Amino acid sequence: MERYGFAACAGGVCAAQGIEAAGVYAGFRRNPNRLDLALVAAEKPCVCAATFTTNRFCAAPVQVSRPRAAAGRARAVILNSGNANAATGDAGVEVALASSALVAEALGCAPDEVLVASTGVIGVPLPLEPYKTGVPAAVAALARTSEAARNAATAVMTTDTHPKEASLVGTIATSADGDPITVHVGGFVKGSGMIQPDMATMLCVIATDAPLTPSAAHAALLAAVKTTFNHVTVDSDTSTNDSAFLLATGAAGGEEICEDSPAYPAVAAAIHGICETLARMIAADGEGATKLVTVDVVGAPTASDADAVAFSIANSPLVKCALFGRDANWGRIAAAAGKSGVEFDQYACDIDLMGVPVLRGGLPLPLDEDEMLRRFEDPEIAIAVSLGAGDACSRVWTCDLTHDYVTINGDYRT
Repeated sequence: MERYGFAACAGGVCAAQGIEAAGVYAGFRRNPNRLDLALVAAEKPCVCAATFTTNRFCAAPVQVSRPRAAAGRARAVILNSGNANAATGDAGVEVALASSALVAEALGCAPDEVLVASTGVIGVPLPLEPYKTGVPAAVAALARTSEAARNAATAVMTTDTHPKEASLVGTIATSADGDPITVHVGGFVKGSGMIQPDMATMLCVIATDAPLTPSAAHAALLAAVKTTFNHVTVDSDTSTNDSAFLLATGAAGGEEICEDSPAYPAVAAAIHGICETLARMIAADGEGATKLVTVDVVGAPTASDADAVAFSIANSPLVKCALFGRDANWGRIAAAAGKSGVEFDQYACDIDLMGVPVLRGGLPLPLDEDEMLRRFEDPEIAIAVSLGAGDACSRVWTCDLTHDYVTINGDYRT
């Protein structure tokens, strides 16, 4: 990000000019002390882009939001937690449509300009009643403050242990002879379990005041999601509800930014930076996790091969359990790479664990176990694998597998 002059700033999703947010208790949850309805709204209809789950069993809000987002314009995103509105049939779609109509009426916009998202338990009918009281409360609470952004980020949490948000600010020029403009990009995400996005139980809202065109917004979001959210795995499960939304208000001024504009790389990099920060937060907050794990694979024949090896390692229960147990068991890493289906010569393979060479040319190196235990004290663990079979590379974020993961998921509906 330093290359383009963007730096961290306060504000979360509300860092962007022209964006307000709110998080309220509507009644989707039994606990009145847990916010469960988030609203992010632009002052007027603006450019939007979105990506959604590839799960064939997609939820009702995905079915409603996907065609709306394709139009490239939106005014608001309404998100609830506590109920996924998935496997709810036509009734679930009707509730999703009705909830967006309530938001549209309150904001004075068209229902098609409201995008919807849900997260929570699958297969339970989603009542409309909480929206009838929650939407007016959320609209009344809309504000462009850090607190409002944090409330929205909190309202979408399920098994997350904390709200996840980030924001950046930078100065760019949208034309050769125009004055530079100050651009903000901010957002929040929820995600802790059922995470191997493509995308996974992950809801994300990003907002920018950059004057992006619809095609530029779509291209920037798609490129960012591809190498960030789609490279996170907690448990290899892909959700029914994944949704990532981008709102671009254009409130920063300046000329429109399309994909071939000189300013596009800077804005796209900022959007990617927000997505990467949020993706790392998801992995670090994986259900029951104690470690953030970064898996780097280099020297693969193709990019898809690099991804296959990285995900094979990141999804291996044996690897993840070893990391939780502070066991420098590189053999599990080698075995996971070998079962990926990718062709490579094992005697060209090198492995580093937490910066320590443990395998060279397919053969083990002496290990200082005390030093490895010391390095396991770090909250982040790095695994690096070189296949020696090409030039492609991949990075995947994951976490360790703990007793608490089993407890959390065993108790999820109780």
